[in-house]
Amino acid sequence: MSEQHTPPGTELDPKLLEILVCPVTKGPLNYDRERGELISEKAGLAYPVRDGIPIMLVDEARKIDD
Repeated sequence: MSEQHTPPGTELDPKLLEILVCPVTKGPLNYDRERGELISEKAGLAYPVRDGIPIMLVDEARKIDD
């Protein structure tokens, strides 16, 4: 079964983006529309957004390179 990611360019609710924080660092997240991910620069993790729903689980996050 393939994972359904939010289509590139899809907007997330701005109010949701304001309240979401990284579960590891409790720091801010940046939305990467191209990849459909929420990025925590401090933790070096990218959390997927599937069908418009942020998946805020460390086990589901992708490690990002600097």
